[in-house]
Amino acid sequence: MQLDVISDTVCPWCYIGKKRLDRAMAAWDRKDVTIAVDWRPYQLDPTIPAEGVDRQKYMEKKFGTERAKSAGKVIAEYGEMEGINFAFDKIKRSPNTLDSHRLVKWAGSAGKQLEAVELLFKRYFEDGADVGSHGVLLEVAADIGMDKDQVRNLLESDTDRQVIEYEDHMAREMGVTGVPFFLFEKKFSVVGAQEVDTLTKVFTRVQERLVEGAAS
Repeated sequence: MQLDVISDTVCPWCYIGKKRLDRAMAAWDRKDVTIAVDWRPYQLDPTIPAEGVDRQKYMEKKFGTERAKSAGKVIAEYGEMEGINFAFDKIKRSPNTLDSHRLVKWAGSAGKQLEAVELLFKRYFEDGADVGSHGVLLEVAADIGMDKDQVRNLLESDTDRQVIEYEDHMAREMGVTGVPFFLFEKKFSVVGAQEVDTLTKVFTRVQERLVEGAAS
């Protein structure tokens, strides 16, 4: 079963969604079926400059001071249930995420995509690291066993920049307006950080549809 997860590396609900997806895949009783997960890019705000912006000012401008605080509190509560220690107070920059998506793509080619996605979320939301910084991206690459020098050369070039921009554009053309967005077999979609039980039911239903399609 193919599952494309459209996500942004600075989306807190995507981090929660990944944790729930991991648990759902472990809990699903169809151990004879492999779910192949591919993480796809989506930039919540592609207009952020390459160097990023001050996070507090950005959030206050976007949501207002009180709404930003209340939303962060709710997210932190949900995150705690998934073992995530959201530390929004540590985050000083809201980054442009294009380069982090390039790293996720390259990590996929190296068989390290899930590790890259997990660590990018952790570095940003729990450690407060600027995942738009090449220095941080290189640390992530090294930590998951990628060739740091090769990744440095790729980051300093325009390699796959247009690919990421195109995939982001195509997601919007598909009607994706919020993430995480789970797309099964390019046909069946589920939006949002769904609960584990919901995801396992979706797995089962999609598998039934695949079997029905193969038999017809």
